[in-house]
Amino acid sequence: MSQISVGVDVGGTFTDFILLDGESGTWRTAKVPTTVGDLSDGFLQGLRELDVAPSAIDWLVHGTTAGTNAVLERKGAVCGLITTAGFRDVLELGRRTRPHNYGLSGSFEPLIPRNLRLEVPERIDAHGRIVQPLDEAAVRAAVERLREMGAESVVVHFLHAYANPAHEQRCAEIVREIWPNGHVVAGHEIIREMREFERGSTAAIHAAIRPIVTSYIDRVAERLKDSGYARQLLVMQANGGMMDASVVGENAAHTVMSGPAAGVLAAAEIARAAGVGNVITGDMGGTSYDVAVVVDGEPVITAEKDLAYAVPLRIPMIDIHTIGAGGGSIARVDSAGMLRVGPDSAGSYPGPIGYGRGGKEPTITDANLLLGRINPDAVTGSGGHAPLQEIEAAIDAKIGRPLSMDTVKAAKAVIDVAVNELAAAIRLISIEKGHDPRDFALMPYGGAGPLHAVEIARELGLPRVLVPRFPGLTSALGCILADVRHDFVQTVNTPVRELESADVDRWLADQAKAGKTLLEREGVTVETVEVRHEFDLLYQGQSHVIRLPQRGASFDPETVLADMTAHYQERFGITLPEMVPVLVNIRTTVIGVRKRPDLALFGGGEAKAEVPDASGQRPVYFGERWYDTKVYRREDMGDGSWIAGPAIVEQLDTTIVIDPGAAGRTDAFGNMIIDVNANAASAEASA
Repeated sequence: MSQISVGVDVGGTFTDFILLDGESGTWRTAKVPTTVGDLSDGFLQGLRELDVAPSAIDWLVHGTTAGTNAVLERKGAVCGLITTAGFRDVLELGRRTRPHNYGLSGSFEPLIPRNLRLEVPERIDAHGRIVQPLDEAAVRAAVERLREMGAESVVVHFLHAYANPAHEQRCAEIVREIWPNGHVVAGHEIIREMREFERGSTAAIHAAIRPIVTSYIDRVAERLKDSGYARQLLVMQANGGMMDASVVGENAAHTVMSGPAAGVLAAAEIARAAGVGNVITGDMGGTSYDVAVVVDGEPVITAEKDLAYAVPLRIPMIDIHTIGAGGGSIARVDSAGMLRVGPDSAGSYPGPIGYGRGGKEPTITDANLLLGRINPDAVTGSGGHAPLQEIEAAIDAKIGRPLSMDTVKAAKAVIDVAVNELAAAIRLISIEKGHDPRDFALMPYGGAGPLHAVEIARELGLPRVLVPRFPGLTSALGCILADVRHDFVQTVNTPVRELESADVDRWLADQAKAGKTLLEREGVTVETVEVRHEFDLLYQGQSHVIRLPQRGASFDPETVLADMTAHYQERFGITLPEMVPVLVNIRTTVIGVRKRPDLALFGGGEAKAEVPDASGQRPVYFGERWYDTKVYRREDMGDGSWIAGPAIVEQLDTTIVIDPGAAGRTDAFGNMIIDVNANAASAEASA
């Protein structure tokens, strides 16, 4: 491993930093409030708190939610669309879905407004044949109109360009000759995959966030260079890989959800090291809760993700489900008298009432403070004592009295509602996708994740909780662990038996070559380069594909058909010999593998005592009563240390709550493994 690596994760509330010195085997961490006005300010502040000169850093890898937030908050660049005559409304019509399952309420705001969606005469059919030539004069007129209307980015999206991109290519050439900046994208440059709505939405997302992401990354890179940093700035992608900052403009859509993806990548590595193959991750920060599944040590990857209602993004990315429930999520009683938690958040400023920065609305963090779960004298994000009287008054006025509950029970109700929502998010991404949660361990991280992990695990029947050494910095650690990765897709949409093996092999080779060329452009030092090929397949008449890896060095139709038959037999218990198998898409992943750090450096060494000495004690509310609860420091625990609940474990970046009846021990990697039903297991063993 290089001598000094730094991972940086910019979240909605905090910006997290972790530094690993591979030569000395040491590490340092930092956490600073996210500077919303200029994110680069917090970036450089955190480096100063790490006490490292930028010139001494060998690897600097950055995960960001700037693009994600721009899409979700509709604060992206003003985009214009040039599309096939008659198809300007594809982005708005979408699919036959609705924002709410019941009733007729709900609305949808397209990423590109209708007045900025312009049509030009051209037509290519689904087989790639030119039906109507491109009207170049109409293209030039459309560009001038978009400039006059104040568009900042342009999307060129023509029907069936995945089959033949000639018209998109020529249109993009014309636009780039005229357009005053580099923010021009043709749909086939992002994905060459059928389904016009999804492909167009992906291109629109890219165009909306490209100016924002590139200006931010350029700003950070410029300030780093001015401070002495001489290496490449590397940026995380949603697929769990990373790329050089120089190619971010071409791959802006791939930065969406890159911060959460880094956390899942780290979770997979940590779980593998700990000997746990299946984990469900729960990343709870200040504003959201991100859930993902790791099966047999590998994060589940999807190419079908909706960032919001009717905003699909079709790029390979780690399958993460997000809800608006974080430590800063605001609790309120709605007009129907129901207690709600989130999705509105107090953010980092003013933040929860407990931060002492002027916040007035009760949050999940405030409920935890009032119940004794968080130390009021050491609140992350605050420099002083949490104002417990203000918290109590706010919860009483806004939750307790409207619900006719005393203040403590009102605070516990806030936690219960939040836990129910967090558990529901896990059910959505596990049970509904064919996984039994009882076969998994829960890995909570983010600053607020370990506060509620045991309750969530019990709600879902998960037997264990695996808390990493630095829960609040897991996404930053994932940045350091990432490889360089690029994904490619091309639609074929042809019956398997009609394909020539040589044609498919040529397409796959072209994708692999494009990926290797991109790695060379980036100039990132890697140990090896891996190339993986996959096929999207379905039976003619179906709409959903299955994805299977290529076996062997070349495309063999008989092998592919055998694999497809075996998959259907295993998953559905049937075979469909009378139906026509179709190869829909071919996919290639090119990975530049980097040397990874040894996670054992986070271990605390052998435990000085099997049960460490408590650093203090305070009353904590569990269930329906208060418990005198011992408080421990995480740094006092080594390999084999053991703690029985109820207990609180405190560290710089989080607080771990071990509920009554549970017990935790630390392993050689510094992880804490909590048996959520330790007392029941002991009683059963004794019997």
